[in-house]
Amino acid sequence: MNLQYETINFEVIENIAVIRLNRPNSYNSLNAKMAKELLEISYECDTNNKIRSIILTGEGEKAFCAGGDLKSFYEAGNIGKHLKMVTHDLHGAITKFSRMNAPLIVAVNGVAAGAGLSFVGFADLAIAKSSATFVSAYTKAGLTPDGSSSYYLPRIIGIRKYLELVMTNKVLSSEEALAWGLLNKVYDDKNFWSETLKLADDLSKGPTLAYGKTKRLVHNSLNSTLETQMELETKMISESAETNDGQKGIQAFLKKEKPNFEGK
Repeated sequence: MNLQYETINFEVIENIAVIRLNRPNSYNSLNAKMAKELLEISYECDTNNKIRSIILTGEGEKAFCAGGDLKSFYEAGNIGKHLKMVTHDLHGAITKFSRMNAPLIVAVNGVAAGAGLSFVGFADLAIAKSSATFVSAYTKAGLTPDGSSSYYLPRIIGIRKYLELVMTNKVLSSEEALAWGLLNKVYDDKNFWSETLKLADDLSKGPTLAYGKTKRLVHNSLNSTLETQMELETKMISESAETNDGQKGIQAFLKKEKPNFEGK
């Protein structure tokens, strides 16, 4: 299934949704149209039960996403109002991706700057080419971070390292990003895409509902007490045990067989 968009290539291969930011001549920078299309695609991924894992990457060899398209923002006129509209759509998409059952893999195929770095933050799993680089870039233009950057990244790498990235605009290599905890895995450029598809395929065959509940547990834990969190864990694990996949998983474990999860 292929849905047509102006700034994004979107396709569903079996149970895997592949989202490719498609403005390679502008280093896949984010403009108002891309933000709006990301929001539309996030709803498609959330409501299409066929989709059980998602890959977000960039078209071309140079960039994953070089951040916001400042030229288009400036030319829009009232830049403050325009940025409110862009971030409204972008943040809506991020919220939807963060809350849905299907796991999101952000696959960084080149430069990840500004919003591109933010995408790494809200990913469920983040992987990169060995040649990819990472930079905050916001303060270079006298701007503050957006795209959930200030929410996820300090929790992932720590406040001091995050402030170092934002204030100094330090450029990280893939190996440095891996060491900082920004990435789960780095692959050599030659095998990057095949490894990305393999990971997405493995996840697409997993217990999708349990993945979603786990994501909600993790998000809730960021602002929860121990007792409240454990109460939610009780609720989630009891609900999971009553799903089709939960019952299959338990039976397969007892029989020492591999479960055939269906995402139900």
